[in-house]
Amino acid sequence: MSQVIESIAHTQSAPEILLYPRIRKSPFFYASRRHGVRKYSVYNHHYHPRLYTDPVDEYWALVEGVTLWDVGVERQIEISGPDAFAFTQMLVPRDMRHCQVGQCKYVFVTADDGGIINDPVLLRIEENRFWLSLADSDVMLWCQGLAYHSCLDVTIREVDVAPVQVQGPNAKPVMVDLFGERVLEIPYYHLMEAELDGMSVVVSRTGYSGEIGYEIYLREATRHGEALWQRVFEAGRPHGMQVIGPCHIRRIEGGILAFGCDIWYDTNPFEVGMGYDWMVDLRGDDDFVGRKALERIKAEGVTRRLVGVEIDGPSIGYFTDGSMIDVFPVHDSDGALIGKVTSATRSPRQDRNIGYAMVPTSHAELGTPLRIEANTGMQEAVVVPKPFHDPRKDIPKG
Repeated sequence: MSQVIESIAHTQSAPEILLYPRIRKSPFFYASRRHGVRKYSVYNHHYHPRLYTDPVDEYWALVEGVTLWDVGVERQIEISGPDAFAFTQMLVPRDMRHCQVGQCKYVFVTADDGGIINDPVLLRIEENRFWLSLADSDVMLWCQGLAYHSCLDVTIREVDVAPVQVQGPNAKPVMVDLFGERVLEIPYYHLMEAELDGMSVVVSRTGYSGEIGYEIYLREATRHGEALWQRVFEAGRPHGMQVIGPCHIRRIEGGILAFGCDIWYDTNPFEVGMGYDWMVDLRGDDDFVGRKALERIKAEGVTRRLVGVEIDGPSIGYFTDGSMIDVFPVHDSDGALIGKVTSATRSPRQDRNIGYAMVPTSHAELGTPLRIEANTGMQEAVVVPKPFHDPRKDIPKG
């Protein structure tokens, strides 16, 4: 071993992520970078800014003010063509007949075994034009494969569209300054077409925060990304806008799932408590990918479930600060390993450690005691209701 290699510490406490051409950049990458990104992750093969200041500072900026997020990593997969509706109906378990032009839906894309491949927000732009605003997995390849074998007249492609999120209780005044009073007329999970300084955008009443929020989907995003970012930030500056990363403290409080953490290909909708009829609609004779498996799972019942947990002991950190490198093993009261904590954080406003754990249904009842190998050592824990804040989602609908 060379002296140079020997001189390198074997374990860096916070190793850097390598910035180089191989990883893609969102259309807002260089604009958001000017605000002092401290941490990136990789999402849909792109660098994703996750932290600018510290998680608690960004949390309070979100829940008390207004924030701007670079979420251009949510790649837009467009489904278009004469059979676009029929294809989309086949792709997701939700009944797309309840999704009119101008509406958005949170959907699962399921595999033949009922496992969740992705959980995008779906936007119906036209009668036969849909966008999937993706979570972190390669759904375009899945859709292209299905289309190839479907005999349907449909085109699947990644379009040059990228969103930013404007989130927080003061989001509405910012959006009114940008788009006028009509933006206030967009119902929750609906969208409108708009222009801003000649840029074509779609504005949706959606977000990943549990707070009042909007997403601005920019067409020709590669060309206009810098201009849109700066325009939105300047409109937000008088309202105290702060640039932040997606706030995982708030999403865990709000019961919002993270693909790759709480759900994966081996997770089905019934295990995460979202098997209710409007998310997995076993309607009539309509077929969709995964239907037979989901019918069987519903009839037989699941063997494990994602539950809320409260974890004793000192603070476990704030998720995006790098304190939760891996899942926390979960044990029963006899010490047997039975599951894992998939996401966890300290809640600043509730002053307690909260999270989600995938456990056997025999240990999923409220009040069940657990033992969790947290980053602070072995801790007592208990199964509690989730979400932890605003369970009826009154805040984002307001």
